[in-house]
Amino acid sequence: MRAALGATVVVCAVTAVLPGAASAEPRTAPGAASVSGAGVERISVATDGTQGDGDSVGATITANGRRIAFASSAKNLAPATPVTGQRVFVRDQRTSQTTLMSTLTAPIQPPVISGDGQYVALWGLLQRDTTTFLSRVSSASTIGINCSGLSCSQPSLSTDGRYIAQVATFSRPPSRQRIEVNDWQANHTQTVTEFGHTVSARPSISGDGRFVAYQDGQAEDVFVWDQTDDTSAGPIEGPSKAATLVQISKDGSKIVYLSGADTYVQDESSGTDQLVPNVRGVAIDPTGRYLLYAPHDTNGPSLMLRDLETGTDEIVSNQPASAGTDAVSAGGRDVVFHSTADDIVPGDTNGKSDVFVRHLY
Repeated sequence: MRAALGATVVVCAVTAVLPGAASAEPRTAPGAASVSGAGVERISVATDGTQGDGDSVGATITANGRRIAFASSAKNLAPATPVTGQRVFVRDQRTSQTTLMSTLTAPIQPPVISGDGQYVALWGLLQRDTTTFLSRVSSASTIGINCSGLSCSQPSLSTDGRYIAQVATFSRPPSRQRIEVNDWQANHTQTVTEFGHTVSARPSISGDGRFVAYQDGQAEDVFVWDQTDDTSAGPIEGPSKAATLVQISKDGSKIVYLSGADTYVQDESSGTDQLVPNVRGVAIDPTGRYLLYAPHDTNGPSLMLRDLETGTDEIVSNQPASAGTDAVSAGGRDVVFHSTADDIVPGDTNGKSDVFVRHLY
């Protein structure tokens, strides 16, 4: 991170990057899963390939692209899937196995999988309040993660799943909130910041757990916290504009935020902003090089992937589609998304929203 962390942040220099033609140069991603060849694959299917009988949404992918977590109301994706309501599943692209993660609660928001694929976190209801649940992928065993408030929400995972950035809210109805980092293995919690309101804070943690990007939803500002010296810098967008956080890349090198109709990608070593105009940034890959975005122009593709170094774009989906944070594997190799379109892959006859992965090489 840049040396200015913990100090006042000045207005950043901004460089605009305009769309370019898709690059034909091959890309490589170390440690990628053994799924080769460009194309699209449906992920929300049972181990035997049976398509889901309910809607599937909210996919998140590991750094090497092997495992994908998603939420689904389908009851035929895994044995003994409980009755009504959404549940969380993990699809292993190497083994083609689909596993039910937890029967404890329905997710309030899409799940998030750790970069190494060992853990899945979800935010669910626990009696009158909410909490973060953490499932171990290898065993599908699930535990609740504590926080200092009555409710815990909006989890973000480090690469190894050890550190969880989340929001704790206090009183009923909630009147204030605290962003925390929970080292659940050491049973230690560290406070990032506290707000006297409950407008969305949306924390995003780096892969090593050192940095947390977050927003003050009421002031419309974005900040970044450094665990090393327990200080926050920001607003990173400067004093003259409102901003909404998308996420921090897992290597901690880039922070993506929205302002007006534009997307900005801040380089944390220099403090400079790269402007990607007239698009909505959705996610960034773990290396900070590839930006997934949705064009505001609805006449073209719904999702695009941009190489921030070359300025070239690749189409992820021409059909109407949606995606969330942590939707891109390292090196931009794979992108996960969901869509109700029935012509993305052959044999899609369930009439439901399905989860797909686009293999870009």
